[in-house]
Amino acid sequence: MNHNDAILLINLGSPDSTNVKDVKKYLDEFLMDERVIDLSYWKRSLLVRGIILNFRPKKSAAAYKSIWWEEGSPLVVLNERLRDKVAEKSHIPVGLAMRYGNPSIGDAIKELLKENPELKNLHIIPLYPQYAMSTYETVVEKVKSVMEIHHFDLNLRWVPPFYNHQAYLDLLIKSIEPATKEPFDKILFSYHGVPERHIYRGDITSKHCLKCEDCCHQPSEAHDWCYRHQCYAVTKAVTEALNIPEEKVVHTFQSRLGADPWLQPYTDKTLEKLGKAGTEKLLVVCPAFVTDCLETLEEIEEEGKEIFEEAGGGHFHYIPCLNDRDDWAALLSTWGNDASNLVSTEAVTFPVDVPVTKRRKK
Repeated sequence: MNHNDAILLINLGSPDSTNVKDVKKYLDEFLMDERVIDLSYWKRSLLVRGIILNFRPKKSAAAYKSIWWEEGSPLVVLNERLRDKVAEKSHIPVGLAMRYGNPSIGDAIKELLKENPELKNLHIIPLYPQYAMSTYETVVEKVKSVMEIHHFDLNLRWVPPFYNHQAYLDLLIKSIEPATKEPFDKILFSYHGVPERHIYRGDITSKHCLKCEDCCHQPSEAHDWCYRHQCYAVTKAVTEALNIPEEKVVHTFQSRLGADPWLQPYTDKTLEKLGKAGTEKLLVVCPAFVTDCLETLEEIEEEGKEIFEEAGGGHFHYIPCLNDRDDWAALLSTWGNDASNLVSTEAVTFPVDVPVTKRRKK
């Protein structure tokens, strides 16, 4: 059966295997993205290909091996399962792509077109709750580039960042609530970090983000593009809904790279402090991710747990991401099938519509 419409889910991606060669190829594509490391091409190339790729692939390969499943990368496998469940609940075809690695965005669109020659409207769901130029924005720009390169004649419709979408928040709250039924000392919300300069460059006011006291909690038009604010908004929504006392809530950022300042407090340092403070029971959740991956399974559930326990902490309980939950698949199906949830490519704008390397600096 041919369809005029289809859904495309897009997540971050993963190496094809734990082989160092495959990990190096993946890291090269990922770290050479100017929206991930926002330096000029030559500086980025020197840093990534001249330094990072000479030592990081071996270390990353070992990390991937520690969480790799028999079926393959957990991120890819879970998203394949999710795609299948969304397809079961949808009346239009559903595809899956990764921003980096495989299945690529170009290949995924080609497959949808092959199976549906009459396809005209592509409903795209980037699987990132918050906006960041290194996540949501790079997906949008990559899709636009692929469209031009392959001359795909499709109308693009997008699900915007959904950090404040109540249906999403309700599911996140539902996934966390069971762990809060038993007594606990602290609940740590660990979000993927970004360099502070990304926050400055997304501030359309040039005077709000990280420049005024308690900026994330003060009203501002800058919040539409502020990853940090959107993370705090999720933490607030969840903890208020679950009636978790403020003194039990900890909010941190993980996965920093390089010497430049990233969003703080850092997750690893905070886990060490909580362990040294004798925290007996710690809950940990990672709401910047909707799918468990290297950053949650290895960096948090393995390495983070080890840091916490070796510092003297007690029970460490990691709460999984939404992954391939049936209710999450149902929500994505609703978003993808109902055009009222979508915005056109023309309506998807970013703080500064110029090459990333020329953006405003602090």
